Amino acid sequence: MLNISRRHLLAQAPPAIMGATLGLGGARAYAQAMPFPARPIRILVGFAAGGGNDVVTRIVAQKLSEGPLGPVLVDNRTGASGLIAADMLAKASPDGTTLMVASQTTYAVAPVLYAKTVTFDAMRDVTGVAMLGASPLVLVVNPSFPAKTVRELIDMAKARPGELNIGSGGVGTTPHMAGEQFLFEAGIRMTHVPYRGEAPAIIDLLAGQLPVMFANLSVVTGHLKSGTLRGLAVTSRNRAPGFPDLPTVAESGLPGFEVETWFGLTAPVATPREIVQRLNAEVQKALAAPDLQKRFAELSLTASPGTPEALDATIKAEIARARETIGRAGIKAAD
Repeated sequence: MLNISRRHLLAQAPPAIMGATLGLGGARAYAQAMPFPARPIRILVGFAAGGGNDVVTRIVAQKLSEGPLGPVLVDNRTGASGLIAADMLAKASPDGTTLMVASQTTYAVAPVLYAKTVTFDAMRDVTGVAMLGASPLVLVVNPSFPAKTVRELIDMAKARPGELNIGSGGVGTTPHMAGEQFLFEAGIRMTHVPYRGEAPAIIDLLAGQLPVMFANLSVVTGHLKSGTLRGLAVTSRNRAPGFPDLPTVAESGLPGFEVETWFGLTAPVATPREIVQRLNAEVQKALAAPDLQKRFAELSLTASPGTPEALDATIKAEIARARETIGRAGIKAAD
């Protein structure tokens, strides 16, 4: 009979088994003892290629791969407003090699919308690593749409309550939430048309099948510059550097209106602090690189370096904000 000790078995076990066998404290101790990174780093993205989360992740991953961390891979695991990827992150080994880039849609809005069926809790299951960047949204229309300003759009909607459609990349996405906030503050009614992603909505907007939507500025920058879409206003506090002639929603008649899509790098909650700090330091170096900043600027993205604790605070604040908006607008989860 083989006499194999428990210690020997644990030494041969993969990290996932280690976490289940040793529990949270043991998994943390095991991760601390391993060299970092023990394998190529994988960054989960909860949305399809081409969207804001994916674009930001690939730019940052490429830059990180040039440094001491070695290859950083991007893994798109789509579905349920990013919650499928978030659940994978929560269950991953806390050794710093499985990360996720997420925004308020996945960590703040979706858990509120799907509270009865979702077990994921951002405050309980993940820890912030670093904020990567932020992008304003833009209120954008087909060039044939008669309204040329925010005020003209509001006047049209007031004259035809509920008749005008406003699209989004899906229920609970940041563009959807921005639209609900806009309708509330403007005191108007429009019909929300959710799509399965921002790209399909933009296709219909380009074809004239959809009149208006809020979109991530980073996604429609090319269309705005070519004139295939027309922007009415951006949602940031200040005008976007790449579009100085495009007013903000706040200065267009809704003072105080401000919405941005942020992108934060996160890890499983049990990840050792020294690994989180190491990752944060490498992200800060990447965000400071001139070529990355140039690429961000081309897409109307702003690098937003910060501490892990600052990202945790942002997530907490966004959860409270999401609860307020969802409750006020009576938003229901998509079927």
